[in-house]
Amino acid sequence: MSKRDELIAKYATDIKDKIGQTPDMGLLTKVTIGCGPSIYNADAATVSGSDQSELDTVKKNFLIKKLGLSDGAKLDEAIASVMDAYGKSNRNKYRAVVYYLLTKHFKKESVYK
Repeated sequence: MSKRDELIAKYATDIKDKIGQTPDMGLLTKVTIGCGPSIYNADAATVSGSDQSELDTVKKNFLIKKLGLSDGAKLDEAIASVMDAYGKSNRNKYRAVVYYLLTKHFKKESVYK
């Protein structure tokens, strides 16, 4: 099993155990690949739910640039709801899982087809 496959399995477990959803493995794999080498860097692989500049980066670089959404309050609300679903007390919020959840939230799976 490759390092990436191990990480995808870990992300799938997070989605099942911490969020209570059954992950779409095809989409999760594509989102993880889309994160590029950041998944191998401990700092870049996670998103800090309490760091506003980090959340702004998720909004600008992922929601607006990657998913093609328009800036607005609904983006901030979606990020907040994903952070709540993932668990405020959970320190390790994996970037690939956050991106996966946001992709599902906005029904933008077609971006990864």
